[in-house]
Amino acid sequence: MTRNILGYSAYAKSLTDCANEMVAASADGARTCKAMACLNPHSYVVARTDQPFSTALHTMDWLIPDGTGVVKAAKWLGKPLNGRVTGPDVFEQTLRIQNANGGSVFFLGASEETLTKIRERLAREFPNITLAGTYSPPYKPEFSDADNTAMIAAVNAASPDLLWVGMTAPKQEKWIAQHRDDLNVGAAGAIGAAFDFFAGTVKRSHPIFRKTGLEWLPRLLQQPRRLWRRMFVSAPLFLADVAREKMKPGTIVATPKN
Repeated sequence: MTRNILGYSAYAKSLTDCANEMVAASADGARTCKAMACLNPHSYVVARTDQPFSTALHTMDWLIPDGTGVVKAAKWLGKPLNGRVTGPDVFEQTLRIQNANGGSVFFLGASEETLTKIRERLAREFPNITLAGTYSPPYKPEFSDADNTAMIAAVNAASPDLLWVGMTAPKQEKWIAQHRDDLNVGAAGAIGAAFDFFAGTVKRSHPIFRKTGLEWLPRLLQQPRRLWRRMFVSAPLFLADVAREKMKPGTIVATPKN
């Protein structure tokens, strides 16, 4: 179930539903590489001027409402979602399911140092999951054909059930969309910062901030140079588009509660 939010099909079910669906897709043997990515105000704004990124988001099987702004916008537009569903939360929920039922994973992205910490934590906390492999791609704005061939070969040689890609947006989403037909995996997810959270190289905001929709605030204080544009440029542009959408004839607008 999805809702059309500013032209994108946002996932409208729960975190648990998404994780269960991803694990089921990864284990059905079809190896058709269903894909998941996150929709938030920043990704929406970036996609306005990055057509390959926009196309990638449109092709996702699960486009989860990772940003509080998306959830609130959906409600204002009369298209309520089930709630915020974040990439890191989906990732950890799939690990719990796989740890109980079996499965394999592959981590593509991040540095070797981060991947080492991921491997250590996975072995310690999720011992029933098979680590099919990891791969740290070269750090560059764009990958060469040789780079892509090497990454695809590494993933396919390992043949994991679930492929997790952490290269930051929009590179990771575009990479999955471009190469999913060549990948021998059941499902893939673009989860960016989840690699750092899981490895412990970046501290995730306290649950109180997550529940109140302020997860961005501690992260902004930790990484202001990296995240300021998301809050002070992308967020206002997103809200402006929501306002324009709200004013269109025929738009169902949620009635505010007193």
